[in-house]
Amino acid sequence: MRIILITTSSFGSLDSGPKDLIEAVGFALRENPFGRTLTEGEVRALLEEHKPVGMIAGVEPLTAGVLQGAAEHLKVISRCGAGLDSVDSKSAKELGIAVYNTPDAPCEAVAELTVGMMLCLIRNINGSDRLVRSGNWKKPMGFLLGELTVGILGLGRIGKRVAVLVSRFGARVVAADIVSDEAWAKQHGVRLMGRTELLQVADIVSLHLPYSSGDLHHVIGATQLASMKPGSYLLNTSRGGLVDEQALFESLKSGHLRGASLDTYEQEPYRGPLCELDNVILTPHVGSYARAARVRMESEAVTNLIKGLKEQGIG
Repeated sequence: MRIILITTSSFGSLDSGPKDLIEAVGFALRENPFGRTLTEGEVRALLEEHKPVGMIAGVEPLTAGVLQGAAEHLKVISRCGAGLDSVDSKSAKELGIAVYNTPDAPCEAVAELTVGMMLCLIRNINGSDRLVRSGNWKKPMGFLLGELTVGILGLGRIGKRVAVLVSRFGARVVAADIVSDEAWAKQHGVRLMGRTELLQVADIVSLHLPYSSGDLHHVIGATQLASMKPGSYLLNTSRGGLVDEQALFESLKSGHLRGASLDTYEQEPYRGPLCELDNVILTPHVGSYARAARVRMESEAVTNLIKGLKEQGIG
C-alpha cells in the first residue's frame, strides 16, 4: 500500500477535495494524530511507522536526521505554505527527495492579516475593547495609517502586497531587501534603503523575511530595537526566530516601542513573557487561515505532490 503522510494539523478541515484527490489516484492517507505542530521526534516516529512515499508538510522540523531516516521510502515533500526554512533542502536534494511549496496561495491572507494588525495597533482597538469590557469609557487617541511611514523588511510576494495595501491608505512606504527590485519599487512609489536606515525612519516595521539559523536568526534583537524610533511598532507575520522575543519584551515594557504584533514565534504554542503585556497583539500562527487562501494552498500542495510522485515514477 502506497501511503501519503499529512503532517499539517488542519488539512482538509474546510474542503475534503484535496484529500479525496490523493485517495482517487490510489494512495492511502495517514494524518497528524496530535492536532498541532509536530516535534522533530514525532514526525520522525510517524515517518518510521508509516513509511510514506510522499508527505504534505506543515512547519514541523524536517531536519537532516529526520530525512535520512526516511530516505529509503520518502520521495516527495509538498509543503502547504510559502516558506521552506523548516525543510533541510540540502539534505533532501542529496537524498533524492523532491521538495515543493505553495508560494502564491497564502500571500493575500498574510498581507491582509498584517494590515489588520497595523490598524489594531495604531488605533488601539484591542485596548479599547478591554476598557469597555471593564466598564471604563476612556477613549484612547490613535494615529492614521496615512500619516505614518511603514518599513517593510523583505520585499518578496507578501512584502510587496503589504506595500500596495498600506500605500492605498496614504502611508509612506520604505523597504529593504537583499535583492532589490528597483523597477517594482519605482512603479509603486516605494523607497528602497538599507536595513539600518529603515529601522531608524519607520513608524511601523513589518517583517516579511525567510528564516535561517545564520544571519537571519534574531535579525531584530536588542541593538536593532534600540535603533528604532521611540514610539514605533513592530510586526512579525513571517517566521519565528527573526525576533529576539526577550529583547522585544524589554523594549515594549520600557515603552521604547509603543506596540507590537506577532503571529509566529520561536517556540509554538507560545507561552512566553509577551503574554503579560497589554501593548502586544499575539495570534496563533494564523497568517494563511483565510478560507479561500487555505483551500487554494491545500489544492496546490496536492497538485505538487502528485506531479512530483509521477516524475519519480510513482503514480
